[in-house]
Amino acid sequence: MYSILIHFYAFIVALISPFHRKARLMRWGQWKTNRILREKIDRNAKYIWFHASSLGEFEQGRPMMEKIKQEHPDYKILLTFFSPSGYEVRKNYNGADVICYLPFDTPFRVKKFLRLAHPVMAVFIKYEFWGNYLHELKKRGIPVYIISAIFRPDQLFFQWFGAPYRKMLYNFTHLFVQDERSKELLAEFNIRNVTVCGDTRFDRVLDICRQARELPNVERFVKNEKGEQVQTLIAGSSWPQDEDIFIPYFNKHPELKLIIAPHEIHQEHLTYIESLLKRPSVRLSEVLQDNHLLEGKDCLIVDSFGMLSSIYRYGTIAYIGGGFGAGIHNTLEAAVYGIPVLFGPRYQKFKEARDLIKVGGGFSISSKEEFTDKMDELLTNQQTLATAGKSAGNFVSGNAGATEQILKEVSL
Repeated sequence: MYSILIHFYAFIVALISPFHRKARLMRWGQWKTNRILREKIDRNAKYIWFHASSLGEFEQGRPMMEKIKQEHPDYKILLTFFSPSGYEVRKNYNGADVICYLPFDTPFRVKKFLRLAHPVMAVFIKYEFWGNYLHELKKRGIPVYIISAIFRPDQLFFQWFGAPYRKMLYNFTHLFVQDERSKELLAEFNIRNVTVCGDTRFDRVLDICRQARELPNVERFVKNEKGEQVQTLIAGSSWPQDEDIFIPYFNKHPELKLIIAPHEIHQEHLTYIESLLKRPSVRLSEVLQDNHLLEGKDCLIVDSFGMLSSIYRYGTIAYIGGGFGAGIHNTLEAAVYGIPVLFGPRYQKFKEARDLIKVGGGFSISSKEEFTDKMDELLTNQQTLATAGKSAGNFVSGNAGATEQILKEVSL
Protein backbone atom coordinates (compact mmCIF):
# COMPACT_ATOMS: atom_id res chain seq x y z
CA MET A 1 0.00 0.00 0.00
CA TYR A 2 2.80 2.39 0.99
CA SER A 3 4.68 1.85 -2.28
CA ILE A 4 1.48 2.36 -4.27
CA LEU A 5 0.99 5.73 -2.56
CA ILE A 6 4.56 6.75 -3.40
CA HIS A 7 4.05 5.73 -7.05
CA PHE A 8 0.87 7.80 -7.11
CA TYR A 9 2.69 10.79 -5.59
CA ALA A 10 5.42 10.50 -8.23
CA PHE A 11 2.76 10.38 -10.94
CA ILE A 12 1.10 13.55 -9.62
CA VAL A 13 4.44 15.38 -9.53
CA ALA A 14 5.10 14.39 -13.14
CA LEU A 15 1.58 15.42 -14.13
CA ILE A 16 1.76 18.92 -12.68
CA SER A 17 5.44 19.61 -13.38
CA PRO A 18 4.81 21.56 -16.63
CA PHE A 19 2.73 24.04 -14.64
CA HIS A 20 4.38 23.96 -11.18
CA ARG A 21 7.94 25.21 -10.72
CA LYS A 22 8.78 23.19 -7.60
CA ALA A 23 7.37 19.98 -9.07
CA ARG A 24 9.37 20.61 -12.24
CA LEU A 25 12.59 21.19 -10.31
CA MET A 26 12.01 18.06 -8.24
CA ARG A 27 11.29 15.88 -11.26
CA TRP A 28 14.27 17.04 -13.31
CA GLY A 29 16.51 17.02 -10.25
CA GLN A 30 15.67 13.39 -9.52
CA TRP A 31 16.18 12.53 -13.15
CA LYS A 32 19.78 13.79 -12.85
CA THR A 33 20.53 11.94 -9.60
CA ASN A 34 21.78 8.69 -11.12
CA ARG A 35 24.10 10.56 -13.48
CA ILE A 36 25.49 12.61 -10.58
CA LEU A 37 26.14 9.48 -8.56
CA ARG A 38 27.83 7.69 -11.46
CA GLU A 39 30.10 10.65 -12.18
CA LYS A 40 30.96 11.82 -8.68
CA ILE A 41 30.90 8.85 -6.31
CA ASP A 42 34.38 7.49 -5.67
CA ARG A 43 33.92 3.73 -5.49
CA ASN A 44 36.99 3.40 -3.24
CA ALA A 45 35.79 5.95 -0.67
CA LYS A 46 33.56 5.53 2.39
CA TYR A 47 30.44 7.70 2.19
CA ILE A 48 28.17 8.74 5.01
CA TRP A 49 24.81 9.60 3.52
CA PHE A 50 22.86 12.47 5.08
CA HIS A 51 19.29 13.05 3.98
CA ALA A 52 17.44 16.32 4.65
CA SER A 53 13.97 17.05 3.38
CA SER A 54 14.57 20.76 3.01
CA LEU A 55 16.63 23.71 4.22
CA GLY A 56 15.62 23.57 7.87
CA GLU A 57 16.58 19.92 8.23
CA PHE A 58 19.84 20.61 6.41
CA GLU A 59 20.73 23.20 9.06
CA GLN A 60 20.07 20.58 11.74
CA GLY A 61 22.37 18.08 10.06
CA ARG A 62 25.07 20.57 9.17
CA PRO A 63 26.92 20.56 12.53
CA MET A 64 27.30 16.78 12.36
CA MET A 65 28.44 16.83 8.73
CA GLU A 66 31.05 19.48 9.41
CA LYS A 67 32.25 17.75 12.57
CA ILE A 68 32.75 14.50 10.65
CA LYS A 69 34.63 16.30 7.87
CA GLN A 70 36.85 17.94 10.46
CA GLU A 71 37.53 14.96 12.71
CA HIS A 72 37.16 12.01 10.30
CA PRO A 73 38.59 13.12 6.94
CA ASP A 74 38.72 9.50 5.75
CA TYR A 75 34.93 9.68 5.26
CA LYS A 76 33.14 11.52 2.48
CA ILE A 77 29.69 13.07 2.71
CA LEU A 78 26.77 12.37 0.37
CA LEU A 79 23.95 14.85 0.92
CA THR A 80 20.47 14.43 -0.53
CA PHE A 81 17.41 16.67 -0.49
CA PHE A 82 13.81 15.90 -1.25
CA SER A 83 12.57 19.46 -1.61
CA PRO A 84 13.77 22.02 -4.18
CA SER A 85 13.72 24.67 -1.47
CA GLY A 86 16.63 22.81 0.12
CA TYR A 87 18.54 21.56 -2.89
CA GLU A 88 18.39 24.72 -4.99
CA VAL A 89 19.76 26.81 -2.11
CA ARG A 90 22.47 24.40 -0.94
CA LYS A 91 23.47 22.50 -4.08
CA ASN A 92 26.91 24.13 -3.93
CA TYR A 93 27.49 23.56 -0.22
CA ASN A 94 31.19 22.75 0.13
CA GLY A 95 30.75 20.68 3.28
CA ALA A 96 29.48 17.73 1.23
CA ASP A 97 31.34 15.83 -1.47
CA VAL A 98 28.26 14.86 -3.49
CA ILE A 99 24.85 16.59 -3.44
CA CYS A 100 21.73 15.47 -5.28
CA TYR A 101 17.98 14.95 -5.04
CA LEU A 102 16.65 11.83 -3.36
CA PRO A 103 14.66 9.66 -5.80
CA PHE A 104 11.11 8.71 -4.86
CA ASP A 105 10.88 5.91 -2.32
CA THR A 106 9.87 3.07 -4.64
CA PRO A 107 11.64 -0.32 -4.42
CA PHE A 108 13.32 -0.10 -7.86
CA ARG A 109 14.56 3.46 -7.36
CA VAL A 110 15.76 2.69 -3.84
CA LYS A 111 17.88 -0.28 -4.93
CA LYS A 112 19.38 1.65 -7.82
CA PHE A 113 20.23 4.63 -5.59
CA LEU A 114 21.91 2.48 -2.94
CA ARG A 115 23.81 0.49 -5.55
CA LEU A 116 25.26 3.67 -7.02
CA ALA A 117 25.84 5.50 -3.73
CA HIS A 118 26.94 2.46 -1.65
CA PRO A 119 27.00 4.37 1.67
CA VAL A 120 28.58 2.84 4.76
CA MET A 121 26.14 4.72 7.00
CA ALA A 122 22.95 6.74 6.62
CA VAL A 123 21.69 9.65 8.72
CA PHE A 124 18.12 10.89 8.32
CA ILE A 125 17.20 14.22 9.87
CA LYS A 126 14.17 14.97 12.10
CA TYR A 127 11.02 13.94 10.20
CA GLU A 128 12.46 11.84 7.38
CA PHE A 129 10.83 8.41 7.33
CA TRP A 130 11.04 6.58 4.00
CA GLY A 131 9.90 2.99 4.40
CA ASN A 132 11.57 1.35 1.41
CA TYR A 133 14.88 3.14 1.97
CA LEU A 134 14.89 2.15 5.64
CA HIS A 135 13.97 -1.46 4.88
CA GLU A 136 16.65 -1.80 2.20
CA LEU A 137 19.33 -0.18 4.36
CA LYS A 138 18.63 -2.63 7.16
CA LYS A 139 18.52 -5.54 4.72
CA ARG A 140 21.98 -4.56 3.43
CA GLY A 141 23.38 -4.20 6.95
CA ILE A 142 24.01 -0.47 6.58
CA PRO A 143 23.61 1.38 9.92
CA VAL A 144 20.92 4.04 9.70
CA TYR A 145 20.23 6.73 12.28
CA ILE A 146 17.76 9.54 12.74
CA ILE A 147 18.90 12.69 14.54
CA SER A 148 17.00 15.56 16.18
CA ALA A 149 13.82 13.51 15.86
CA ILE A 150 10.72 14.43 17.79
CA PHE A 151 7.59 12.30 18.16
CA ARG A 152 4.04 13.21 19.13
CA PRO A 153 1.03 10.97 19.90
CA ASP A 154 -0.91 12.43 16.98
CA GLN A 155 1.60 11.19 14.40
CA LEU A 156 0.57 8.45 12.01
CA PHE A 157 2.89 5.86 13.59
CA PHE A 158 0.96 5.86 16.85
CA GLN A 159 -2.62 5.67 15.57
CA TRP A 160 -4.67 2.48 15.79
CA PHE A 161 -4.22 2.03 12.04
CA GLY A 162 -0.55 3.03 12.06
CA ALA A 163 1.14 -0.38 12.49
CA PRO A 164 2.34 -0.62 8.84
CA TYR A 165 3.99 2.79 9.15
CA ARG A 166 5.33 2.10 12.64
CA LYS A 167 7.35 -0.76 11.17
CA MET A 168 9.60 1.87 9.61
CA LEU A 169 10.84 2.87 13.05
CA TYR A 170 12.14 -0.63 13.81
CA ASN A 171 14.59 -0.33 10.92
CA PHE A 172 16.67 2.39 12.56
CA THR A 173 19.91 1.30 14.16
CA HIS A 174 19.40 4.06 16.71
CA LEU A 175 17.08 7.02 17.16
CA PHE A 176 18.43 10.28 18.63
CA VAL A 177 15.45 12.26 19.87
CA GLN A 178 14.94 15.75 21.24
CA ASP A 179 13.00 15.04 24.43
CA GLU A 180 11.95 12.48 27.02
CA ARG A 181 8.37 12.52 25.77
CA SER A 182 9.54 11.11 22.43
CA LYS A 183 11.54 8.39 24.16
CA GLU A 184 8.61 7.40 26.37
CA LEU A 185 6.23 7.30 23.41
CA LEU A 186 8.56 5.02 21.45
CA ALA A 187 9.04 2.77 24.49
CA GLU A 188 5.27 2.15 24.55
CA PHE A 189 5.77 0.32 21.25
CA ASN A 190 8.92 -1.48 22.41
CA ILE A 191 11.31 0.78 20.51
CA ARG A 192 14.14 1.19 23.01
CA ASN A 193 17.23 1.91 20.91
CA VAL A 194 16.67 5.57 21.70
CA THR A 195 18.83 8.33 23.19
CA VAL A 196 17.64 11.76 24.28
CA CYS A 197 20.28 14.27 23.24
CA GLY A 198 18.39 17.39 22.20
CA ASP A 199 18.36 19.29 18.96
CA THR A 200 21.47 19.85 16.83
CA ARG A 201 20.02 23.20 15.72
CA PHE A 202 21.32 24.70 18.98
CA ASP A 203 24.85 23.79 17.90
CA ARG A 204 24.19 25.24 14.47
CA VAL A 205 22.90 28.61 15.63
CA LEU A 206 25.83 28.97 18.03
CA ASP A 207 28.17 28.34 15.09
CA ILE A 208 26.28 30.95 13.05
CA CYS A 209 26.51 33.42 15.93
CA ARG A 210 30.28 32.94 16.22
CA GLN A 211 30.69 33.36 12.46
CA ALA A 212 28.17 36.19 12.05
CA ARG A 213 29.14 38.74 9.42
CA GLU A 214 29.59 42.37 10.23
CA LEU A 215 27.12 44.39 8.19
CA PRO A 216 28.25 48.04 8.20
CA ASN A 217 25.10 49.36 6.53
CA VAL A 218 22.84 47.62 9.04
CA GLU A 219 25.00 48.78 11.94
CA ARG A 220 24.80 52.33 10.66
CA PHE A 221 21.04 52.07 10.26
CA VAL A 222 20.39 51.09 13.89
CA LYS A 223 22.39 54.03 15.28
CA ASN A 224 21.38 57.67 15.66
CA GLU A 225 23.38 60.80 14.81
CA LYS A 226 25.32 60.46 18.08
CA GLY A 227 26.33 56.89 17.29
CA GLU A 228 24.00 55.45 19.93
CA GLN A 229 22.02 52.31 19.21
CA VAL A 230 18.31 52.91 18.72
CA GLN A 231 15.69 50.41 19.84
CA THR A 232 15.16 48.21 16.78
CA LEU A 233 12.66 45.49 15.97
CA ILE A 234 13.95 42.80 13.62
CA ALA A 235 11.09 41.05 11.82
CA GLY A 236 12.43 37.86 10.27
CA SER A 237 10.76 35.55 7.74
CA SER A 238 7.56 37.60 7.86
CA TRP A 239 4.37 36.97 5.90
CA PRO A 240 1.57 39.46 5.16
CA GLN A 241 -0.40 38.28 8.22
CA ASP A 242 2.62 39.15 10.38
CA GLU A 243 3.21 42.48 8.70
CA ASP A 244 -0.39 43.45 9.39
CA ILE A 245 0.47 43.03 13.09
CA PHE A 246 3.84 44.73 13.58
CA ILE A 247 3.90 47.47 10.92
CA PRO A 248 0.96 49.44 12.41
CA TYR A 249 2.78 49.42 15.76
CA PHE A 250 5.98 50.66 14.11
CA ASN A 251 4.06 53.42 12.31
CA LYS A 252 2.86 54.80 15.66
CA HIS A 253 6.20 54.64 17.49
CA PRO A 254 8.73 57.09 16.04
CA GLU A 255 11.31 56.09 18.66
CA LEU A 256 11.49 52.58 17.16
CA LYS A 257 13.34 51.45 14.05
CA LEU A 258 12.34 48.41 12.02
CA ILE A 259 14.23 45.91 9.88
CA ILE A 260 12.03 43.56 7.85
CA ALA A 261 13.45 40.44 6.22
CA PRO A 262 10.34 38.93 4.60
CA HIS A 263 10.05 35.23 3.87
CA GLU A 264 9.26 35.99 0.23
CA ILE A 265 11.04 38.83 -1.54
CA HIS A 266 9.22 38.97 -4.85
CA GLN A 267 8.19 42.41 -6.09
CA GLU A 268 4.52 42.06 -5.21
CA HIS A 269 5.27 41.29 -1.56
CA LEU A 270 7.82 44.08 -1.23
CA THR A 271 5.36 46.55 -2.70
CA TYR A 272 2.71 45.36 -0.25
CA ILE A 273 5.07 45.98 2.68
CA GLU A 274 5.87 49.47 1.42
CA SER A 275 2.16 50.24 1.08
CA LEU A 276 1.67 49.57 4.81
CA LEU A 277 4.56 51.76 5.94
CA LYS A 278 3.79 55.34 6.95
CA ARG A 279 7.39 56.19 7.79
CA PRO A 280 10.47 56.51 5.53
CA SER A 281 11.84 53.18 4.29
CA VAL A 282 14.51 51.88 1.96
CA ARG A 283 15.39 48.52 0.45
CA LEU A 284 18.78 47.04 1.25
CA SER A 285 19.52 46.53 -2.45
CA GLU A 286 19.18 50.30 -2.93
CA VAL A 287 21.47 51.00 0.01
CA LEU A 288 24.15 48.74 -1.46
CA GLN A 289 24.11 50.95 -4.56
CA ASP A 290 24.16 54.20 -2.57
CA ASN A 291 24.52 54.08 1.22
CA HIS A 292 23.51 57.74 1.49
CA LEU A 293 19.95 56.49 0.99
CA LEU A 294 19.99 55.28 4.63
CA GLU A 295 19.85 58.85 5.87
CA GLY A 296 16.51 59.74 7.40
CA LYS A 297 15.11 56.22 6.99
CA ASP A 298 13.29 54.43 9.80
CA CYS A 299 12.67 51.07 8.12
CA LEU A 300 15.14 48.86 6.25
CA ILE A 301 13.64 46.17 4.01
CA VAL A 302 16.02 43.26 3.40
CA ASP A 303 15.30 42.14 -0.15
CA SER A 304 17.96 39.42 -0.40
CA PHE A 305 18.49 36.03 1.20
CA GLY A 306 21.28 34.76 3.42
CA MET A 307 21.68 37.76 5.75
CA LEU A 308 18.98 37.36 8.38
CA SER A 309 20.98 35.22 10.80
CA SER A 310 23.64 37.94 10.98
CA ILE A 311 21.14 40.81 11.09
CA TYR A 312 19.53 39.62 14.34
CA ARG A 313 22.64 40.70 16.23
CA TYR A 314 21.64 44.34 15.66
CA GLY A 315 18.16 44.02 17.15
CA THR A 316 16.54 44.90 20.46
CA ILE A 317 13.61 42.53 19.96
CA ALA A 318 12.94 39.92 17.27
CA TYR A 319 9.63 38.99 15.71
CA ILE A 320 9.59 35.63 13.91
CA GLY A 321 7.05 35.19 11.12
CA GLY A 322 4.86 32.27 10.12
CA GLY A 323 2.86 31.97 13.32
CA PHE A 324 -0.35 33.13 11.67
CA GLY A 325 0.08 30.60 8.87
CA ALA A 326 1.50 27.08 8.69
CA GLY A 327 3.85 27.60 11.64
CA ILE A 328 6.67 29.78 12.88
CA HIS A 329 10.12 29.91 11.35
CA ASN A 330 13.47 29.64 13.14
CA THR A 331 13.31 31.27 16.58
CA LEU A 332 16.77 30.10 17.67
CA GLU A 333 18.62 32.21 15.09
CA ALA A 334 17.38 35.30 16.95
CA ALA A 335 17.41 33.98 20.53
CA VAL A 336 21.11 33.11 20.30
CA TYR A 337 21.93 36.84 20.36
CA GLY A 338 20.24 37.30 23.72
CA ILE A 339 17.17 39.22 22.58
CA PRO A 340 13.49 38.50 23.35
CA VAL A 341 11.61 36.66 20.61
CA LEU A 342 7.96 37.25 19.68
CA PHE A 343 5.89 35.08 17.34
CA GLY A 344 2.33 34.22 16.36
CA PRO A 345 -0.04 31.62 17.86
CA ARG A 346 0.85 28.59 15.73
CA TYR A 347 3.97 27.44 17.55
CA GLN A 348 2.78 24.30 19.38
CA LYS A 349 4.59 21.85 17.09
CA PHE A 350 7.91 23.58 17.73
CA LYS A 351 9.50 22.38 20.95
CA GLU A 352 12.08 25.15 21.01
CA ALA A 353 9.32 27.78 20.89
CA ARG A 354 7.39 26.13 23.70
CA ASP A 355 10.54 25.96 25.78
CA LEU A 356 11.47 29.57 25.02
CA ILE A 357 8.10 30.63 26.42
CA LYS A 358 8.67 28.51 29.55
CA VAL A 359 12.00 30.17 30.32
CA GLY A 360 10.69 33.67 29.64
CA GLY A 361 12.68 34.38 26.50
CA GLY A 362 9.85 33.95 24.00
CA PHE A 363 6.30 35.30 23.79
CA SER A 364 3.36 34.27 21.64
CA ILE A 365 0.89 36.91 20.49
CA SER A 366 -2.38 36.34 18.68
CA SER A 367 -3.57 39.88 17.88
CA LYS A 368 -2.46 43.47 17.32
CA GLU A 369 -3.55 44.27 20.85
CA GLU A 370 -1.41 41.53 22.39
CA PHE A 371 1.55 42.56 20.25
CA THR A 372 1.16 46.18 21.36
CA ASP A 373 0.95 45.23 25.04
CA LYS A 374 4.05 43.01 24.90
CA MET A 375 6.12 45.51 22.90
CA ASP A 376 5.17 48.34 25.27
CA GLU A 377 6.10 46.19 28.26
CA LEU A 378 9.52 45.28 26.84
CA LEU A 379 10.45 48.68 25.45
CA THR A 380 9.43 50.72 28.48
CA ASN A 381 10.99 48.49 31.12
CA GLN A 382 14.70 47.93 30.61
CA GLN A 383 14.89 45.33 33.37
CA THR A 384 12.10 43.28 31.79
CA LEU A 385 13.78 43.57 28.38
CA ALA A 386 17.19 42.55 29.73
CA THR A 387 15.83 39.61 31.72
CA ALA A 388 13.89 38.25 28.74
CA GLY A 389 16.89 38.64 26.45
CA LYS A 390 19.22 36.92 28.90
CA SER A 391 16.75 34.06 29.29
CA ALA A 392 16.64 33.60 25.50
CA GLY A 393 20.43 33.57 25.15
CA ASN A 394 20.96 31.22 28.09
CA PHE A 395 18.31 28.87 26.70
CA VAL A 396 20.27 28.44 23.47
CA SER A 397 23.71 28.06 25.04
CA GLY A 398 22.35 25.72 27.71
CA ASN A 399 20.93 23.29 25.14
CA ALA A 400 24.02 22.93 22.95
CA GLY A 401 26.02 19.72 22.67
CA ALA A 402 23.73 17.31 20.81
CA THR A 403 26.21 16.89 17.94
CA GLU A 404 29.01 15.77 20.25
CA GLN A 405 26.73 13.34 22.05
CA ILE A 406 25.52 11.76 18.81
CA LEU A 407 29.03 11.32 17.46
CA LYS A 408 30.09 9.58 20.68
CA GLU A 409 27.30 7.05 20.19
CA VAL A 410 27.86 6.50 16.46
CA SER A 411 30.76 4.22 15.55
CA LEU A 412 33.09 5.83 13.02
